[in-house]
Amino acid sequence: MGFDVQIIQVNPTTYTIGVDIGSLSTKVSLAKDGCIIDNAVSRSTHEFARVGREMFDAMLQKHNLQKSDISEILGTGYGRHTVDFATKKVTEITAHARGVQYFLPDIRTIIDIGGQDSKVILVSPKTKKVVDFQMNDKCAAGTGRFCEVMANALQVPLEELGPLSLRSNKPEQISSTCTVFAESEVISLFAKGAKKEDIAAGIHEAIAKRVGGMVKRLGAVQPIAFCGGVAKNVGVHRALEKELNSKIQLPAQPQMTGAIGAALLGFEQLDQ
Repeated sequence: MGFDVQIIQVNPTTYTIGVDIGSLSTKVSLAKDGCIIDNAVSRSTHEFARVGREMFDAMLQKHNLQKSDISEILGTGYGRHTVDFATKKVTEITAHARGVQYFLPDIRTIIDIGGQDSKVILVSPKTKKVVDFQMNDKCAAGTGRFCEVMANALQVPLEELGPLSLRSNKPEQISSTCTVFAESEVISLFAKGAKKEDIAAGIHEAIAKRVGGMVKRLGAVQPIAFCGGVAKNVGVHRALEKELNSKIQLPAQPQMTGAIGAALLGFEQLDQ
């Protein structure tokens, strides 16, 4: 009696990793067959290459993987050129756009505020690709570093700056756009007896005006999303909505969108 042997093809699991080296924080995302399964974030320090490699190795170890198991490793972000173990590099503009769409597929405009720069990105509703953007990378004003300096001047933990500002009924005006001068202005207001919450609210309004100007010049289209580490600051989020007179959505993990986007792009490029 003969038997027909049926051979079943089993597709191997495909892993891809995105490594986003930001000026203030480094993020790593692991994707399995195009789905994000893990994320990690750590301070970048001044040793981008070392921190990026250590976080990559830690992600592999956590999931019992070898580097040879990873089909694509995409580096992105401010320090992407230090990711010497990456198979490819991608700009943070492209990575953040893809990462935000992982959470918010129909988004048209993306505001990304990172450690040292801010960006506004327009996405095509048909192709889902970036069609235009503006970037402020010449000055730290309106960025994560700016928030850190201001929190230090106010002598409050960075994570408390946003909630503190929501208690304000009369925001102080911060006229300086330069981080150094704005810090002096904040210290002067503090010394004159201004309330911390009013100064914090003024700081966030100054950020919103600066970034909001970029949004208006580019011609933002609804719906709008806000990502990057600064998106975790509820005060900046609220101030941007007020400045633009518009609802602004937050992806579930706003700080991770660059790494997530890079990991997803790595998987999607395998078919090209």
